[in-house]
Amino acid sequence: MKLRAVIAGVGMTKFGKHPESGLKALGGEAVKVALSDAGIDLRELEVAYVGNAAAGLVTGQESIRGQVILRSLGIGRIPVVNVENACASASTALQQACAAVSAGQYEVALALGVEKLTHPDKARSFAAFSGAVDVEALAGILAQLRRAAEEGGARSASTGAGEKRSMFMDLYAAAARAHMKQYGTTVEQFAGIVAKNSHHGSMNPRAQLCERLSVADVLAAPMVAEPLTRPMCSPIGDGGAAAVIVSMRRARQLGIRRPVRVISSVLHSGWDHRVEDAGTVEVCAREAYEEAGIGPNELHVIECHDATAPAELMTYESLGLCGKGEGGKLVDSHATWLGGAIPVNPSGGLLRKGHPVGATGLAQIVELTEQLRGCSGPRQVHHAKVGLAQNGGGNIGIDAAAMCVTILAV
Repeated sequence: MKLRAVIAGVGMTKFGKHPESGLKALGGEAVKVALSDAGIDLRELEVAYVGNAAAGLVTGQESIRGQVILRSLGIGRIPVVNVENACASASTALQQACAAVSAGQYEVALALGVEKLTHPDKARSFAAFSGAVDVEALAGILAQLRRAAEEGGARSASTGAGEKRSMFMDLYAAAARAHMKQYGTTVEQFAGIVAKNSHHGSMNPRAQLCERLSVADVLAAPMVAEPLTRPMCSPIGDGGAAAVIVSMRRARQLGIRRPVRVISSVLHSGWDHRVEDAGTVEVCAREAYEEAGIGPNELHVIECHDATAPAELMTYESLGLCGKGEGGKLVDSHATWLGGAIPVNPSGGLLRKGHPVGATGLAQIVELTEQLRGCSGPRQVHHAKVGLAQNGGGNIGIDAAAMCVTILAV
């Protein structure tokens, strides 16, 4: 479908640990800011898509999460569609909202992503991640991760997956070790991504972590699962992010002079394929570029799903920013820093901004929208006109369970 959707307003909370705030407070704050930014009254909303991944496990709220959050703001009667799609829940909510507006079903739609992940019982938080794989195969997956770690001499990674940490750190760690073995990628290059994102995140007042780290700092930090030290792993947190999506006609009525348009949004689930075949990121990116009529060399800014530092490096390759196996060289070139040829994660990324799962995809859209508007302050990418967001989650087999790539332009 040719998308004809405009982002009229965006809003988000500060990401972090908010023990006193529930889903209603977190989601409500993001929605209020987005509506104010768009200059739209809540009574003008015609539909809402609400992304959340883990409320059932962490807070006990099931079935009507979106309705509960929005009713607390006085938003009712309109259709509310609850979207649960692992770490891609919020980007899926946005994709569905854009599709509905582009199809002419609605002229004003809300996309909201919200997550409450912190809990006094950390086992609940970790369970939210362990549930994002085929749970009938969970015992076998954990056993396979342990065997691979032991065979590779990864002592930290051989125990504790899913108990002391999210098991996804072990999945990413295994992929990182394989990339290092095949292409000669170094742990210093992974640490270089954290140093970059910490520099960017130090200038983001909504980021969960704002301390600047050097490569040496990252390498000296406690080991989580080889080769991942603690700063190479995104932190668990809480937060909300929202966007108001309108038709082109409504954008003109609102007097939006420089509209941020959603020119492509591609969503896929994983499938059974060979290791050497293109996976979800490559397929989504290829289709998104084709739909938008651009190539990777025409992007000005990127927000990618750096749940771990190796994930960002491998995404460089999957998005076509460099060749397969050349992600480490791209890190060394500093091209992905602010001021470089193609800045990646000027927000600080998941590594520093934080990763409240159900909010992450829309937080990327908030950052890109502000970048394309030219209002990102010290993090501003000069002359940014085209931005890409890549957000995925869950795991089945050798690939993500859900993946979304969205391209915005002014």
